[in-house]
This record gives sequence, structure tokens and C-alpha cells, in this order.
Amino acid sequence: MNGPEIHLSLAPELRFFAVQERRRPWTAVVTDGASTLGHVVESLGVPLTEVGRLVVNGEETAVSHVPSAGETVEVHPVIRPQRVPGAPLRFLLDVHLGTLARRLRLLGVDAAYESEDIGDPELAARSAAQRRVLLSRDRGLLRRRELWAGAYVYSDRPDEQLRDVLGRFTPSLAPWTRCTACNGPLEDADKESVRELLQHGTRRTYEVFARCTLCERVYWRGAHHARLEAIVAGAMGEFGDARAALS
Repeated sequence: MNGPEIHLSLAPELRFFAVQERRRPWTAVVTDGASTLGHVVESLGVPLTEVGRLVVNGEETAVSHVPSAGETVEVHPVIRPQRVPGAPLRFLLDVHLGTLARRLRLLGVDAAYESEDIGDPELAARSAAQRRVLLSRDRGLLRRRELWAGAYVYSDRPDEQLRDVLGRFTPSLAPWTRCTACNGPLEDADKESVRELLQHGTRRTYEVFARCTLCERVYWRGAHHARLEAIVAGAMGEFGDARAALS
């Protein structure tokens, strides 16, 4: 037996998650009469991490609301910039977002990442235990109930991914302060203290160094510095003052 039918509208920003026939401005959805509105929205393919207000018959409603026959439901996207209360803003990225993790670290953003696939259950558990926002393009992963917080990364291009995350969460930026390899903090290092870790050409050519306090990797302004400087300059120019503006 069919359950109650509701009339649901996904915001344009959310429609690409749904199958083609659900992308119209309004669509009829038959529910089972027991599932919450949150479950109904997820059944359409939309992760709740991407959902902001839920409006039923003109009034804002919680995800725990159980829809009744004839109700009209508007599903709005999360408001940007998005506030994440309750902990310092930190991220956890899945195995497919290594380039994004390194770029966030380049900007001084706390971005945990494992280069090996540790599995969805472990990722979700770490998000909860460490209170990190999990970034992923895996909708199934973002539906796991144990997540502390999460966000879908909309693009598969690193430049666009970085702009997406910075624009959505406006983290504080402190370029050149975090190890891009392990996420540890960097400290200035004099040449003598790192001499044994450098190749002869590097010792002869460079004078300014930094070292990770965790993995002891040494950094200097080498051949790739201009490319990294361009990434930093672009991010700082567009998002460097974003958090201050929200204060």
C-alpha cells in the first residue's frame, strides 16, 4: 500500500544530486508514512550535509519531522559561509582528495589526510572523535550517522575544490606555517641545523629554511615555489579577509 504523497522542491543547487525526474521545480514523492523528512531527502540522493532549511507548508521544520499527506516541502541548500560550532575548524579528507589536502595545508589550514584508503567506517569515526569536518565526493560516506560534520566537494578539479572549501567555510589562513606532507606545524630552521638533511646543491643555493616539528621534513624556496606562491596569492586575495569580515 502506498503511503502519503507530499510535494517537494529541491533548491537548484541540490537538484544535480537527484535523478532526472526529481529535478523539476516540484515533484510528487510518496513516503512510507513513518520515515523522517531527513530520510526522505536522503532517499532522493541529497546528503544532509548539503541541506540548510527545510520548510514545510511555509514553516521551517526539523529533519526529524514525519511528513503527512499533502504537505509541501522546500529543501534549501546550506547557507554559505557555513558556521561550524563547537570546535576549532579542522578538516578530514578522504583518500581521493590528496591534492586538496596539500593545498589547504599550504594555506595553514588543519587538514588531516591518509594517502591509503582507511575505509568509510574509520573515516567517519575519526571525524567524530577528532571533531573534524569530513570532506568527500562520496555521498554514501557523507550519509554515515556517526559523522561529526561533513561537506560534499562539488568539483573534481583541485583549483575549484579549494575555492569551494574556502568559500564555504572561510577558515583562517596562515600560509607557509604547516607541513604539506604530514599537516604538522613548521618552524624556522637555520642552515646549520638542517645541513645534514640537504643535498649539496641545495646547501650551496639556499639560505632560508623551515622544518616540520613532527616529521622533520625541511622546506625551502625551490623550483616549485613560484607555482605555490601563485596558489597562496590567489587564495589570500580572494579569501584572506573573509573570516575577519564575519567577526
